[in-house]
Amino acid sequence: MAQFHWDPDSYLALMRDEVPAYDRLQEETVAASGTGARRVLELGTGTGETARRVLEQHPDAELVGIDASSRMLDQARTVLPAERVELRVARLEDPLPDGPFDVVVSVLAVHHLDGAAKADLFARIAAVLGPGGLLALGDVVVPEDAADIVTPIDGDYDKPSTVADQLAWLEQAGLRPRLAWSHRDLAVMVGEAEAPA
Repeated sequence: MAQFHWDPDSYLALMRDEVPAYDRLQEETVAASGTGARRVLELGTGTGETARRVLEQHPDAELVGIDASSRMLDQARTVLPAERVELRVARLEDPLPDGPFDVVVSVLAVHHLDGAAKADLFARIAAVLGPGGLLALGDVVVPEDAADIVTPIDGDYDKPSTVADQLAWLEQAGLRPRLAWSHRDLAVMVGEAEAPA
């Protein structure tokens, strides 16, 4: 995942080549998003692969997706239902769309932020989640055993963190954190907003 300007036409093949468990990561992240959401925010929409799956999981949901690449979003528009999706060019560091959202989901995007920026993003996510809302985050992580590193990391644009650090930042943001799934250097982490009394 060392390329910053991906080609939308070859992106999915590249991901499946560089991330052997790519489809499983997608499935586990979508499963962790629960059911019944009405409003979803996706961070790092890319070509729309995750958004497509999330909309299937949440058939009554509308999705707002952000990505830094207008070319990637153009590709996403070809596979996503326009009446249920609003796509915006924005970076993860930018202000998030106004909430509340029932679910915030992100796959293979947040690892591009350093630790302080991840912690800041988690706090901003907590602010746009509605009561009982969920963050489902599937990403590359720094595994406990270096032998589990299988995803190419460039060390510059890619800045993965440990699961423990990210769970701690989620908790600091006021979200109840848990690890939903992990495999080698991939993990799905969940942060849950406090449910209404």
